[in-house]
Amino acid sequence: MKKNALVCLFLLAAAVATRLFPHSWNFAPVTAVAIVAAVYLPLRMAIALPLAIRFVSDVFLGFFGLKLMIAVYLAHLFGVLAGLWVKRNKSSYRVLAAPAASAIVFFLVTNFAFLYPPSAYTHNLSGVISAYINGLPFLRGTLLGDIVYTVALIYGYQAILYFQKNYKLAEIKKI
Repeated sequence: MKKNALVCLFLLAAAVATRLFPHSWNFAPVTAVAIVAAVYLPLRMAIALPLAIRFVSDVFLGFFGLKLMIAVYLAHLFGVLAGLWVKRNKSSYRVLAAPAASAIVFFLVTNFAFLYPPSAYTHNLSGVISAYINGLPFLRGTLLGDIVYTVALIYGYQAILYFQKNYKLAEIKKI
């Protein structure tokens, strides 16, 4: 349990830092951490971790409309579901498909949520199309960030376990 808590604190601190430092639009590890946490940590920690990352970083970056924030926070939780799918079989296909699917769900949910404020977009098909078109630059960063961070975290951890087992490196226990 203590090791899980330390892993959570490390992932929380690292992910918050990447959100606070300048980065490309939406190239952040929040959903990737949700996926990885669902693969390696207990479910309650996997759910709490992306929400904590968003909350702590939003304390510094600023909060925005409550209904929009709820949509953003919940959209990150799709990463937990995707991580549970990866956990059943850590194939390369799943490790790549999970963050890609999570990024697309995040894009669809959050851009649709931006239709809610009365002044943002018109509440018709034209408004929906405008919301999604205006969100496309963010989708690229989300896709790249989710895939890069997920692959780096999962395969990085697997490499540590492999080298530890085969080359008698310092003891790092499985999470």
